[in-house]
Amino acid sequence: MSWRVDIRLTLGGFDLAVDLDIEAGPITLIGPNGSGKTTLLRTIAGAHGPTAGRVKLGERLIYDAEARIDLPPEERKVGYVPQGFGLFPHLSALDNVAFAWASRATREERRAQAMKLLGQMDAAPLASRAPSTLSGGEKQRVALARALMIEPEILLLDEPLSALDAAARRNVRGYLVERLTESGRPAILVTHDARDALALDAPVYVIEGGKVVQHGSCSALAAAPATEFVAEFFDVPSPTKPPAPAP
Repeated sequence: MSWRVDIRLTLGGFDLAVDLDIEAGPITLIGPNGSGKTTLLRTIAGAHGPTAGRVKLGERLIYDAEARIDLPPEERKVGYVPQGFGLFPHLSALDNVAFAWASRATREERRAQAMKLLGQMDAAPLASRAPSTLSGGEKQRVALARALMIEPEILLLDEPLSALDAAARRNVRGYLVERLTESGRPAILVTHDARDALALDAPVYVIEGGKVVQHGSCSALAAAPATEFVAEFFDVPSPTKPPAPAP
């Protein structure tokens, strides 16, 4: 499914102007802190209202300024995993995941599918626990399972692996990459870890100062980084700094 995000937004003095035109499948979004990555995801999800532009998933418009289309978040079919996890404190891990099907299945069906997803995330033993008893990595896995539960038309992942330890990160990264590549579903993976981008092997978009400054494959960006951030991300020589002299 092709998808298009073309939005303009001013929020608290910060200007965001991003145009993504994607043939199909996921992309990786990278950039320094404060560059607009989270603001972009929250705008697609419906938390912020753009001043201009459109968001189109396949043939379905979820936002179009000129046509005055602005679907509420619950109608956008967007799966969003925020950095703060966003879990309901009064529900168990299982019921947090099952909540995504609140209006479309029986309680038994919802919980059965939720348990299946928790199992795929190596999180089945967490099912009966409250979010307050979970570690950061455990909360991350539950939040990711809940986002996948709604079978979203686009999946927005704001550093979904950042709270995991090394072993869990490898396992969840493998599952997530397989899920994203096999489904071909639109997705944006925000990360500060080059290993995530390399594993996904999808187009990488670099956002700095609210604008896309470079995009391409991991190898293309590493071979010709446009900014110091890109060079640091891929651990290659900076385009603006001369290489250190040979000893």
